[in-house]
Amino acid sequence: MRILLIEDDEQLCFSIAYQLENQGFHIDTCIDGEDALLFMKENIYDLILLDRMLPHIDGITLLKKLRQQNNSTPVIILTALGELSDKIMGLDAGADDYLVKPFAIEELLARIRSINRRPRQWTDTDSLTYSDITFSPSTNSLTGSLGTCTLSKKEGTLLEFFMRNSAQILPRTTLLTKVWGPYAEIEDGNLDNYIHFIRRRLKAVSSTTTIKTHRGVGYRLEELHE
Repeated sequence: MRILLIEDDEQLCFSIAYQLENQGFHIDTCIDGEDALLFMKENIYDLILLDRMLPHIDGITLLKKLRQQNNSTPVIILTALGELSDKIMGLDAGADDYLVKPFAIEELLARIRSINRRPRQWTDTDSLTYSDITFSPSTNSLTGSLGTCTLSKKEGTLLEFFMRNSAQILPRTTLLTKVWGPYAEIEDGNLDNYIHFIRRRLKAVSSTTTIKTHRGVGYRLEELHE
């Protein structure tokens, strides 16, 4: 499970990260709201731990920006602001949980487990649109200016993930985990094969989009430029 911890108290940030890493979580940390936006743009997280009082961009504003971008990553607010009005503000801004400092690490772990037990499903079953293509997850059909073609289940899952995260470069490890599962025994080259298949599908419907390779980083769905 990959977690982004956003906490401006560097000592507390180090302490929380250390204890979570000891529990087997992969942790990225930052102490600034602006840096947090960059982290979220370049990476896909399973959970965000968010302090409210941050430099440059406060936690509530950061959370609202996240939700306005249709990013549904679960968020637990970690803050010393424990009044009822503070909790209501945080939850109404889009937080999934609210934990008041100081807290025991055992309680944070319990809340993470609770978040992790919730079904992680994309609830919007309508068609997805990006540039000149439309994809229907329910039928695995891809439509472009030249017509419609049907994708395999795995191709459809991969393309759907790209379309739902079109603003981000998606690392190879993220794609393998999200599409094949964290414990799947799959050769690394299989991902390249499916990327190739989807590129061919996009060409088949005469789309001006493709999946571009960002060497050393990952892949992103992008429009072709003349």
